[in-house]
Amino acid sequence: MKKLYYDAVQNTGCIGFFAKEKQIAAAGTTVYVMPQKYFNDKYLKYANEYDVHFIFDNNIPKPDFYTIPYIDIMAQDSKGGYIATLDSQSDIESDAPIIYIDSYKKCYMAADNARNFLENIASWREKLFAFDEIKFYKSKDEAAVENEFIKLPLFEKKLNKITE
Repeated sequence: MKKLYYDAVQNTGCIGFFAKEKQIAAAGTTVYVMPQKYFNDKYLKYANEYDVHFIFDNNIPKPDFYTIPYIDIMAQDSKGGYIATLDSQSDIESDAPIIYIDSYKKCYMAADNARNFLENIASWREKLFAFDEIKFYKSKDEAAVENEFIKLPLFEKKLNKITE
């Protein structure tokens, strides 16, 4: 079955796409950002004791890569790595896997979902295992050389009007 991608970074607001005899998947890298007003002692403990720095709007990282499949970065560590949700936006209620990407862009599975990650946060580094299902690109344009993206002209026009 042919696989097509849509750019999840563009955030079209769609929940899904359907195409006969084709598999459609999300691609790209986004960052899940919380308002600084929600920072509290719990998040401080995650940072100080477990080296998991959730992302708030006063310190937003700018990843230098574009991924296939889609990831949503929700935290970083002091070693330049990222903790992200795989193929879904970050959500504590989601069953999406949690991955860790080190500063060399080597990827590891960290937990089968966010709840399990947080329940085992004290030992999250010991639970990592290699996960080689993520391809890193410098940009969407570079990813499009090897992968086919669907065009979303109606959504792109609406998005352009909103951002102008």
